[in-house]
Amino acid sequence: MKIQWRLRMAAAQREVWTGTELRRLLAEKAGLELSSASVSALFTKEPSQVKMTTLAALCTALECTPNDLIEVDTTPVERPITPPHPVADLPQAASARGRSMPPL
Repeated sequence: MKIQWRLRMAAAQREVWTGTELRRLLAEKAGLELSSASVSALFTKEPSQVKMTTLAALCTALECTPNDLIEVDTTPVERPITPPHPVADLPQAASARGRSMPPL
C-alpha cells in the first residue's frame, strides 16, 4: 500500500500558493489557528499522521474532500508463494511388548 500527501497540489488547484495564504484560510474558514511552522510542515512534507480535526479544517478551507488531499494506492502487495510446511512425523505408537508409561 502506498499513501501520497497531495496538499500542495490541492492548494495550487485552488490558487493557494503559500503557507501564509493557507494559514489565513484555515483561520477564516475553518476557525483553526495553526503556527506558521505547522502549516509549513503540512505544506512541504508528507506527514506520518494527521489529526482528523486538521484534515476536516483543510477540507473546509480549501473546499475539497479528503480524497483530494490523500491518495491511497490499495494495490495488494505480491508475495512469493511459499510451499506448505511438511507435517512433522508423529511419534510411533508403543509396541505391543512395551509400555509407553510406567504403571500407576
